[in-house]
Amino acid sequence: MKKTLCFILLLVLSSSAQAKTWQVGVALANFDLNFVSILRTQMIEELKAQGIKSQFSDAKGDVALQVQQVEDFINQGVDAIILNPVDTQGVTPMINAAKQANIPLIFVNRKPEVPLSGAMAYVGSDSALSGKMQIEALAKQMNYRGNIAILMGALSNEEARERTRAVEAFVAQHKEMKVVEKQSAKWQRNEAVDVVSGWLLNGTPVNAIVANNDEMAIGAIMALNQAKRKDVLVAGIDGTPDGLQFIKNGEMVVTIFQDAKGQASGAVKVAHTLLEKQKAANYNWIPYQTVTKANYQQFADMNPQ
Repeated sequence: MKKTLCFILLLVLSSSAQAKTWQVGVALANFDLNFVSILRTQMIEELKAQGIKSQFSDAKGDVALQVQQVEDFINQGVDAIILNPVDTQGVTPMINAAKQANIPLIFVNRKPEVPLSGAMAYVGSDSALSGKMQIEALAKQMNYRGNIAILMGALSNEEARERTRAVEAFVAQHKEMKVVEKQSAKWQRNEAVDVVSGWLLNGTPVNAIVANNDEMAIGAIMALNQAKRKDVLVAGIDGTPDGLQFIKNGEMVVTIFQDAKGQASGAVKVAHTLLEKQKAANYNWIPYQTVTKANYQQFADMNPQ
């Protein structure tokens, strides 16, 4: 009889232990974007370290597809969802779906443009601050004078709009600086090559190019190299391995390091906290750091792909 009771107790304990193995759905905006790819790699590692099972989906930049993927996660019975939104203004359907299902929803890297409360959280950085840090470092090298062109990310992203606004606000405060061109290259290197090549053909005098991310900054550098222009300063944001290589060789003068590992690890930890029915801050900020040729080496291993 005692053996039978012990066996039953073991079964109950085993069932309880199994119930603690959480399943998290991770909905990412686009696997092809360099920083998102790094974020995904870091998140996979952290999920394994936390003992959490996961599924990943790629929205391929399509907000309607991402809404469907989030609904699919809910229908499959995931315990929480980590979301890197395609459109930071188009998150309401996914928020409502998660609330209705009573599932924690954690945004990572891209801040939704609606207030968060309850079992919802954002883990990432302050987009406007990165734009401010970027233009401050660049302007210093320009002696606070000259014409600036801005390469914007996808206009559906809060990151692109806030980084650009910060740059424009800074330039507006300096009489000898001016924004002469502004266009979206959708975060993509090849798109940036085309945009910058067009600017150069138009003959607009440009002294510096501010890109909302490293990939577009690299595209700008490629276009400048093709035109044999060595007199234009280029700045990026992210501190990706490719970006740091261009810092090292002197072709990109500054980038702002965005901590993919910190964001990924933070998002998973917040998800785990909410799954354990504990309180978590609705906004969890990961700091940026300015990177130049003088200090790039300390960031070399911090955003591995």
